[in-house]
Amino acid sequence: MSYFQHHVFVCTNQREAGEQCCNSVGGSEMFAYAKDRIGALKKNGAGAIRINKAGCLGRCDQGPVMVVYPEETWYSFIDKEDVEEIIQEHLLNGRVVERLKL
Repeated sequence: MSYFQHHVFVCTNQREAGEQCCNSVGGSEMFAYAKDRIGALKKNGAGAIRINKAGCLGRCDQGPVMVVYPEETWYSFIDKEDVEEIIQEHLLNGRVVERLKL
């Protein structure tokens, strides 16, 4: 059994100016939002949900991206509404958000 029910990695990688990267399209802001929301919902910690920053996940052209384990589900998202949908549907209710899945 996994230590966390869901372990989420959000790419916050920053490349040199002009190069496509998740951070230049909101990766860090969406990481902070997801981490704060999970904390506010009191769903963080052992046996629950962990939100982590990640370096480059290798899908820069589809960013910002996150991957949810143990399901190995990859998502691309645009804004807080998309991240909130992933939180509500996938992380809290176990339903993959097909429209955001890579």
